[in-house]
Amino acid sequence: MSDILEKLADVIESRKGGDPEASYVSRLLARGEDAVLKKIGEEATEAVMAAKDGQRLRIVEETADLWFHCLIMLAHYGLRPSDVLMELRRREGISGIDEKAARADSSRRKPEERS
Repeated sequence: MSDILEKLADVIESRKGGDPEASYVSRLLARGEDAVLKKIGEEATEAVMAAKDGQRLRIVEETADLWFHCLIMLAHYGLRPSDVLMELRRREGISGIDEKAARADSSRRKPEERS
């Protein structure tokens, strides 16, 4: 599965700074951070609506759109799918409740105390 994410990330990376008239990805990236983030919000909402309607095919389609736009966001910030997968691997075997509590504890510390 990570192969397709890496391939898509490569395509997205190749479209950075490209012709906005020729590429959707180039156009979205050229519009800047707010446009990229707004698009993720729209796609997340569409995925939630599809799930609420119980439409399995639409859930898959909208989730694919959401993931694609998240890959664009990662590229915007110079990140790769492997960065997210590494974080998921780090969390493997850790209770979600414990992991969230650890993040909350970390955010309450002063910046100089964080590792």
